[in-house]
Amino acid sequence: MLIVGDIGGTKTRLALVSPQQGPRTLLAEQEYHSAGFPGLQPIVEKFQAATGGKAVAACFDVAGPVIDGRAHLTNLPWQLEENALAQALNLKRVNLLNDLRAVAHAVPHLRSEETIVINAGIAVPNGPIGVLAPGTGLGEAFLIWGGQGYIACASEGGHADFAPINGLQAELLAFLADRFDHVAYERVCAGSGLPNVYDFVRSRNPSLESPAFAAALKAAADRTPLIVDAAVNDAANNTPAAETLRIVIDIWGAEAGNLALNVLATGGIYLAGGMPPRVVPLLQDGAFMRAFTAKGRFADLLARIPVHVVTVNAALLGAAIYGLEQAAAQG
Repeated sequence: MLIVGDIGGTKTRLALVSPQQGPRTLLAEQEYHSAGFPGLQPIVEKFQAATGGKAVAACFDVAGPVIDGRAHLTNLPWQLEENALAQALNLKRVNLLNDLRAVAHAVPHLRSEETIVINAGIAVPNGPIGVLAPGTGLGEAFLIWGGQGYIACASEGGHADFAPINGLQAELLAFLADRFDHVAYERVCAGSGLPNVYDFVRSRNPSLESPAFAAALKAAADRTPLIVDAAVNDAANNTPAAETLRIVIDIWGAEAGNLALNVLATGGIYLAGGMPPRVVPLLQDGAFMRAFTAKGRFADLLARIPVHVVTVNAALLGAAIYGLEQAAAQG
């Protein structure tokens, strides 16, 4: 048995898998609120107790860079180390993966029903693949062909400098530069950054925000779900929320296009994370692809790149696939 986990800034999802049943069959599963625990170890211990301690190894994907078996989570004050976790949890082995490396590791294994097409394009066999994942943060990763299969590579591209593509976004950058020392893409197009965009939109015309919605936002611990829900389900009556999401999707398109150019992603671009599956109709209406392809002389090349939305928890799936591969290789 193998414990697999998707460790995020908001929630930690743990599951049990086995070599016999494969990575998609979760023999047990539990979700925990990450901030409610001082670290990963007590969460896993609680899961071990609930599942009878059947696992002998673990593989966790984490929202932050993993270097030499050590990880510091970007949005949690946790320090993780593979050997220390294995010893504390009485496991033979613990593998830590950057969450976007785990997502990327899953991409070549995805089934057709686990993605939604945004742009059919024409994939080049064995061509590089890019992954953009707006969730609580903004994750990026890429895959390159290694001769026998794809090699998944982590990235922290979500923390690169935000580059406006029009006058409105230039105003947004100026607005946020007064708030933050560094305005990264994560500040404007991840779940944690979406309220920043809303504040900018509201600042341009405060009268468009209804008193009821203002009160709801003030009372909310997390404003992002309210803004997204209003933009998707009540756009006609909530102009600020609708405009916020339109700006965010334009930025997704532009940054996905940047990623495609950076790695020459002729094998495709995959949109993962928690946000894209919630807004598929808005991704399919043409605006995303217009921003994606707006790269001057490279517009035609980008128009040929397939773009898909991943509709499953690819991070957990990737962690399961990687963990089972390691178990098979090491015995």
